[in-house]
Amino acid sequence: MSKPGRHWHHLADGRIQCDVCPRYCSLNEGQRGLCFVRKRENRQIVLDTYGRSSGFCIDPIEKKPLNHFFPGTPILSFGTAGCNLTCKFCQNWDISKSRETDRLMDQASPEQIARAAKKEGCLSVAYTYNDPVIFLEYAVDIAQACKALGIYSVAVTAGYMTAAARHEFYQYMDAANVDLKGFSESFYQKLCGGQLQPVLETLKYLKEETDVWFEITTLLIPGQNDSEQELEAMTQWVVENLGHGVPMHFTAFHPDWKMTRLPRTPASTLLHAREIALKNGIHYVYVGNIHDKSGSSTYCHHCGQTLIGRDWYVLSDWNLSDTGNCLQCGTPCLGKFDQQPGNWGSRRKPVRMSS
Repeated sequence: MSKPGRHWHHLADGRIQCDVCPRYCSLNEGQRGLCFVRKRENRQIVLDTYGRSSGFCIDPIEKKPLNHFFPGTPILSFGTAGCNLTCKFCQNWDISKSRETDRLMDQASPEQIARAAKKEGCLSVAYTYNDPVIFLEYAVDIAQACKALGIYSVAVTAGYMTAAARHEFYQYMDAANVDLKGFSESFYQKLCGGQLQPVLETLKYLKEETDVWFEITTLLIPGQNDSEQELEAMTQWVVENLGHGVPMHFTAFHPDWKMTRLPRTPASTLLHAREIALKNGIHYVYVGNIHDKSGSSTYCHHCGQTLIGRDWYVLSDWNLSDTGNCLQCGTPCLGKFDQQPGNWGSRRKPVRMSS
């Protein structure tokens, strides 16, 4: 299904420029942008995957990953197809690199998705698997339908978007996990087909101009973005520009897509990155895609008390007060918390929207 898009304008040479992301694709009639899902049709830009998904599944919120947004709760997750970056290491390439819209067999209106989340007992809906920036209109409509039913909206995104799209998109989101894929322009240009600066601008925008709860994830790739110098620069930038309380997740790469000859990320690399981040003053630092209880748990940055114990996606310890403070010393733990944690655990439940 096609739906008129927003954030575009006509150029003097007759083409139409899409202004959703910094690629600024300029299209003749019938052409698609690099993301593949935004297309010029009848002298306008349309989103031609509106209402269509590659599938719906209920996940633990920690899988997004979000560790400080209603821990232990289930989240209804879905994606569409396409992406506005060309990451050679993409871990969801079968969805994000798809050029076959016919594979989007699960159809659902925004209202259907919101009702399904409510029916299944989900506290929130995640726009994930591929980047929701490219299906902005669909995501915004779903978020509005969810808000009407008391359901939160979570964006899992690379943050690669323009200022105008950023403003519209995030006024409807409650939380986000932003992929900070590396910390050099050369890494973004060579391995992602994009730029670092717009992502940094998205992160600063979230901190300075919204109430959106957000966390940051960096997939560490051996020999590409895991040097001590780059990790020092990245974590220092986060503290200086976003503060001490934004959680960071360092996750392990596995060979995939166009980077199948590199080794998996050693656990030691993730743990060293965590040490650097903690040393530079980030209060909440996690490792992912490896089994490490200590590196997955949340600690009070003041007294060291375990606030939330985690074994993969299963919660154990819970030492937060009703107001989200450490039970031992009273220091606040930043985030969004209920009085009690959820108990969804590590379950994964596919959900069919249409017959």
